Amino acid sequence: MMDDQKKVTVQILNAFTENDQGGNPAGVVLHADALSHENKLAIAQKVGLSETAFVYSSNTADYKLDFYTPTKQIAHCGHATIATFSYLKQLGLLKGKTSSKETIDGNRKIEIQGDLAFMEQLAPTYVDPVERENDILNSLGLTKADLLSNAPIQVVNTGNSFLLIPVKDVKTLEDITPYFDAIENISEEFNLIGYYVFTIDAVAEIDATTRMFAPRYGILEEAATGMAAGPLASYLFDVLQQKQTNFKIQQGKYMSPPSSSALEVQLRVENETITGLMAGGKGVVANELNIEI
Repeated sequence: MMDDQKKVTVQILNAFTENDQGGNPAGVVLHADALSHENKLAIAQKVGLSETAFVYSSNTADYKLDFYTPTKQIAHCGHATIATFSYLKQLGLLKGKTSSKETIDGNRKIEIQGDLAFMEQLAPTYVDPVERENDILNSLGLTKADLLSNAPIQVVNTGNSFLLIPVKDVKTLEDITPYFDAIENISEEFNLIGYYVFTIDAVAEIDATTRMFAPRYGILEEAATGMAAGPLASYLFDVLQQKQTNFKIQQGKYMSPPSSSALEVQLRVENETITGLMAGGKGVVANELNIEI
């Protein structure tokens, strides 16, 4: 016997919008308790965005969130988390300034500051991929001269690993030629979500502007990556010695087509050491899909 078809409403929100424009779209499905793994995968495929968040009740946090790409379930997704909690706030479902999410990788705190939602990330760890520097540069069509001087390429993890590549100026960032097969191979080797290429040669109001390449997850280039903003702020503080606790990061301005995004990171620092951080931004409802599975 065929199961009855389920009708599911998916909200599409743009997360990490810059002046309510741009951002990175994510799907959000509320009341997902009755959906199976296969249902969620089928919905994520039909939505067709890099990630869709499924929200249901939790015994250990305010909400349980599962994240699906069109091909698999993943442990965390920054922009889908921001989209979800921005949406819950707009619906009046969040009572205070703090909330929490349960994920398959444990629980994380959420903070609400006005219209912005922030998610907790862990203290950073660093790995130096120095023996692969030439291959990393070749995978972006760059040379050593294109890098920011005295700024090493690093793998940084605050919950997920990203390869941070500091380039000397905005023009270099804009002119990158990504070779996705090579990026995917190196991403596999270091267990990365992707490459986060950035420059601090940006406009006055922001600390860095970035591009994110994640072919290993089927994302050639992404407009806003909340899980990468934490590693970058940590790098700016620890490696480039920018001793501030709030960082404003722009992403997506140099992708094609551009979708400029604004990400904010607030570091928790004790005795010059980062103990954790919150990364966040704003989610704006773009449209609603009704999907039958």
